[in-house]
This record gives sequence, C-alpha cells and structure tokens, in this order.
Amino acid sequence: MSTDRALSPAYARVSLALVAHTNEANLLGNVHGGEIMKLADSTAGAVAQRHSGGPAVTAQMDDMAFLHPVQVGDIIRTMAQVNWAGRTSMEIGVRVEAQPWNDAASEPRHVASAYFVFVAIDEHGKPREVPPLAPETPDEVRRHREAEIRRAHRLARKAEIEAGRTH
Repeated sequence: MSTDRALSPAYARVSLALVAHTNEANLLGNVHGGEIMKLADSTAGAVAQRHSGGPAVTAQMDDMAFLHPVQVGDIIRTMAQVNWAGRTSMEIGVRVEAQPWNDAASEPRHVASAYFVFVAIDEHGKPREVPPLAPETPDEVRRHREAEIRRAHRLARKAEIEAGRTH
C-alpha cells in the first residue's frame, strides 16, 4: 500500500464481539480484566493492520480504564479506529461495551476504553511507514487532537524518566 494517500479513520474501523463464558471469569465471577484487554488488543491490532496495509505489533498500551464489571453471559463488543498516525506508529482507540445476551431491549453499557500504540513492521520486523490519517468528522478531529496530547505526554514521561536515570 502506498503511504502517501491519507486515509480516513473510517477506512480501518473494526468491531468485534463475543459472548463471555465462565472460563473468562475471575474469582469474583465477573469477566477477568485481562480477557477484556486481550479482546481490545486484538481489535486494535486488526485496525492497525488494516490502516497500515500489513503487519503491525503492539508497542504500548497507553491507557485502559475499566468503568463497569462485565458479567459472564454478556455480549462484549469492541469498536476501534485509528486516532492518530505518525511515520511508523499509530494510536488506536478502543471502546468496549457489554449487553446481557438474553436482553436485546437493554442498552449496551460502556464498560471500558483503551488506547494502544502500534508500530507497522516489514518482513524483517523493522518499522515501516504507514499512511497518514485524515480525520473528517468533528469526533475524528477531537480524537486526533486528544491522541496528540497523549503522545506528547508519553514522550515527555519517557524523556523525564531517562533524564532521571543519567544522574
């Protein structure tokens, strides 16, 4: 894929869903947070591969907020899109919702949100360029702006940690 043509966040948007089973439960009987993280990472990975036109790997989970517990038997749905794209990396935002499997009338509940950083790689495992991102809607522009803030914070945190280690 050519990396000079900017892509809309809608181009690579992905949604995945599954029904939570007892083997995903923690000791409290809710779905284990690690299972939610795994599904969010898989969804983000699909988005990163689609946007970049090839393999991409998780470089960092920038943030994950668990808002409500997920019950065994809930339908868990993830929705993800590229929020920001740099030269070789991308931030993917993931929203996780849950809904009881046997109650179609209930509204899906926002249960978690996460931000992942992926790096596109070539056949040798080296970073490769990704297409630029072209936010189109007001929501996409907002997500892009917020992703730039998170990136600046990641870089500042890294620089401050490294500076502290040299003394």
